[in-house]
Amino acid sequence: MTATPEFHAYAAAHLTVILLTVVLPFVLAAWVRCSKGRLIERAIAFAISGILLINYFVNFFFVRHLNASTWQQSLPIQLCDWAAVVVVIALLKKNLRWFEVAYFWGIGGTLQAILTPNLPFGFPDLRFISFFVSHCGIVIGILFMMLIHRFRPYPMSILRVFGWSEIYFVFTLVADRYTGFNYGFLLHKPEAFSILSFLSDSRPVYLLQMQGVALLFFLVLYVPFAIVDLAKNR
Repeated sequence: MTATPEFHAYAAAHLTVILLTVVLPFVLAAWVRCSKGRLIERAIAFAISGILLINYFVNFFFVRHLNASTWQQSLPIQLCDWAAVVVVIALLKKNLRWFEVAYFWGIGGTLQAILTPNLPFGFPDLRFISFFVSHCGIVIGILFMMLIHRFRPYPMSILRVFGWSEIYFVFTLVADRYTGFNYGFLLHKPEAFSILSFLSDSRPVYLLQMQGVALLFFLVLYVPFAIVDLAKNR
């Protein structure tokens, strides 16, 4: 039996994935602009959405049936699962309200998962491919919308998305309680090193600190737009 390859952070495969995540949206946006037509833009939006959805069902089948995991471990309750749905809706509807949720969830949560993945499997394991297709597809979709539709968040976006995040937080707390699985890392910190590693070992304090970290991330993600607005006003 062939041994499962181990994941090594910032090895060639990981760096390639990060590079493609940054470069591909600009390539796709340039293609749309060169074509000067809506057909290519819609085709790319449908392609990204289709890849995200197909990848989810492939991963769902793989984890449930081939990896012999329990149903409790296979529910679509990770924040990245919700972010993927929001990105698909934003891409297909070209809606700013859906985009702002996708932006803060996708860049704030998914980008961290790309840079510090909680993943033991390396390339070319299917779990490696599925993980990065899902997470990188979210970021690519968000950047594509920013480049093509010039979507951006606004100050009230922070409050609206924080409210949606609290709904996710409560829902996931209940799910973790009844499944015993660490969705949203609300039961304990992730095994892989991340910013959550610096938080308290006391769970009530840890959960409270997560709220602060989420809000801080949202504010940091808005800073570039605040700077641009300030420069324009001056």
